[in-house]
Order: sequence, then C-alpha cells, then structure tokens
Amino acid sequence: MHTVAVSGPPETGFRSVVCARRWLANPYAPGRPTVRCMNVDDHAEELASDLGVDKAEVKENLQNLVEYSVPLEEAKRSLRRKYGDDDGAPSGGPTAVDIADVDTDSGNVTVTATVLTAGKRSIRYQGDDHVIGEGELADETGRISYTAWEEFGLEPGDTVTIGNASVREWEGSPELNFGESATVTSADGDIEMAAEVGGDRDLAALSAGDRGRNVEAVVTEVEERTIDGRDGETEILSGVLGDETARLPFTDWDPHGEIEAGASVRIEDVYVREFRGVPSVNVSEFSTVERLDHEVEVGGPTRMAIRDAVARGGAYDVELVGSVIDIRDGSGLIKRCPDCGRVVQTGQCRQHGAVEAEDDLRVKAVLDDGTDSVTAILDRELTADVYGGTLADAREQAREAMDHSVVADTIAEDVVGREFRVRGHLSVDEYGANLETIAFAERDDDPAARAAAFLAEVDA
Repeated sequence: MHTVAVSGPPETGFRSVVCARRWLANPYAPGRPTVRCMNVDDHAEELASDLGVDKAEVKENLQNLVEYSVPLEEAKRSLRRKYGDDDGAPSGGPTAVDIADVDTDSGNVTVTATVLTAGKRSIRYQGDDHVIGEGELADETGRISYTAWEEFGLEPGDTVTIGNASVREWEGSPELNFGESATVTSADGDIEMAAEVGGDRDLAALSAGDRGRNVEAVVTEVEERTIDGRDGETEILSGVLGDETARLPFTDWDPHGEIEAGASVRIEDVYVREFRGVPSVNVSEFSTVERLDHEVEVGGPTRMAIRDAVARGGAYDVELVGSVIDIRDGSGLIKRCPDCGRVVQTGQCRQHGAVEAEDDLRVKAVLDDGTDSVTAILDRELTADVYGGTLADAREQAREAMDHSVVADTIAEDVVGREFRVRGHLSVDEYGANLETIAFAERDDDPAARAAAFLAEVDA
C-alpha cells in the first residue's frame, strides 16, 4: 500500500510558530517540501479556554491537523466537535460562489458543480491509513480540484451542491476540501460547461497534480524494485508508459500483474506527480488495470524547440535539434566517487570525503537552436562514441599528455559548431536546463534543402 508520509514540524526557535509541510510524492525519492508557516499558539490558547481543556493537549491536536494542510478554521471546528462543543460552527452559512471566484482567501464556501473525475488514494495521518477522495469539479465559470476527507459517493457526471467546503492551496492553485463538517447534496438540472466529464487523457495531456485520470498505453519498460517504505521493505514496479502522444515514467505502488513489458493496458484512477521536471504516473491500490484487446501505438520522441521545452519546466523523451556551441567544464575524462557516483575533485567527494575515485567518461555539451540553450549530458557509452575511443584510450591519451583536459579538447574539436539531433529527458531547476541524453547524432539532412523548404514556407 502506498501512503504519503508527513513529516513533523521543524524546530523554528519561536514559541508560537508551527510549520506545516506537504511533501510532493516522488516515484523514486522524497520530493522537496512546500513549507507554510502559521501562528497556531494563540488559536490553541483560545480553544483551550473555550473548551476547558489543557492547552498543551489542544495545541498538539491542532498542530497535527495543520501539519497535514487541513485548513486552520476547519481544524478548529474538528477539535470543537471532538471535545463535544458544536458552538464552533459558523453562525451564518458559507457564501455560495462560482468556481471562478474561489481563491485561497475565500474561507468556507458553497459551490454547485459537476464532478469531472473521482479518484481515491490512501494517505497516512497520525500513524493511521486514511482513504481520501480526490478529483476535479466544474461549473459554467471554471474548474477546480477537490479533496474529500470522507466518503460522499461522488461519481463523474454527478451534479452536486457542496456546502461548507474550505479552500487551501494545492500545486499553486486553490483546492476545495470538505469532510464531516460539510454537506454534499444532489443538485437539480445540468450545468453548461466547457469541461469534459471523465478522466480519459492522452499521456501528453497529463500534468502534475492530476487525480482520477485514466490512460491507455503500452508498458515500454518495467522493473521490480524494493524500497524502504514506511511499513518496511515494499515491492513496487517502475518503468515507462507510452502512447501515440508521449512517453512518461510510472510507479505502481501496489504491483498489478497486468503490468508487464510490452503489454497494452487501460489504467483507471491514476494520479500524477512531478518527477525531475516531468509528469509521473502513479498507480495505486485503488487503480484498476485491464489488458486491452488491441495494441496501443507508441509514437517517437516529441520534437520541440528548446525554448518551448524549457518553458514547460521539463519534458520526457523529447528530441531537440541545435548546434553545440560549447563543451562545459567537467567533460571528457572525469573521476567519480565509487560509493555515490558523484564527480570527484582532487580526490574528495562532497558526501564521502577522501575516496579512491574511479575514471569515467562524460560530455556536457551546450546545445543551442536559436530560441534557447540546454546542457546535454552524455553518459560513458555516448561519450565514447563521440570521442571515438574507449575509457582505456582516454586514459592513455591523458597519460601521454600528462593532462586529463586533452580528452575534453579532442571531443570539443569534433562537435563544437556542428548540428545534432539530441533525444533525452529534460529537467529544469535552479541549476539550469539539463538533458539526460539517450541518443546523440549529427544532423544528416541537406542544409540547402532545409533552406529551400524554409523559404517556400515563408512564401506560402
């Protein structure tokens, strides 16, 4: 079973400040937390006074709720109910609003909307597993994500009125949250809206934060892995899915037997997280997987201008075409830590200190297509192809010259100023745009023919 683990609050050094962390699930390693701080000490003191309960106990309970991003006002109402005080409910009902008018400052609201998607997921809260519902709603004015903390029986296509829903921020946008203090009732009439009911999507249309999505794809790669989960060693599947529009990494947290290499499958109720700048498909215990009676065609890499790929924040299995304008430092014959694989300088690993470093080959080529640039990182095999020699050949050249940099110089002489087609996985972060390269080949079409085709297109 896959669960989302929530960390405790960091030590802040201030009596009245508690930080709530929400970790973004990462298929292979913990994601970076979004940290939101709020003053709960005063709220706990007020609650304790009203309820006649020990302040430390109230603060601990309140802190546990906000650490999992339960909106503060909803957390306070939950504690009032826990201690038998129902007077904390708002005296006037929450405001009825259109979805387009909902923002993170809206407080509690009432909306009437159609359920677009309805998924389920298991999270771990205060040591217990809890099933939540999640998906999207829409009305005439827009669409919004939701999380249902109780079972309301929502199905795609239902039109409902949700009363007393709170609003929090999720993936940079407002999200409706509703639980035992909310009401969900069937609404009369149909809502005219631009949004489409249902979760079916091509892989290229998936975005981080999607929930309740359905995909049909080929399992192009899959491997069994054992990870150190919250419940100890956990078996998972990880690999790559492909359809006509794209290829994306996936993780199956509750391995399904239908997911095998080469199988064409329909997977319902997946959620999507960001991994290394690209969407990653997550299959859970609530997902259903069926073998298809037809084969899903898999397209090639997505051809993009570098500017467009960088603007997306990353892209999986993308092809970029441009000129190599430079070879960065750290290319050629390099040394790596035998324990972690990091590049080692002067025999010192940043994590493991002094180590017996191992030789390796790498190229960090700056690729520019006139719209933007990325650093294409070539592994040992691709670097050997570009270099025209083996690791042993590179060692010998460096030994004869008594200088490791001659290997990078040799590579630069062969590639700088020439055009290449580069295929790989692009990630964009604070360190820049880097392409994990899986194919690197010189562009072989005729420049004159290209120029003629371009002029014909302009004339047309």
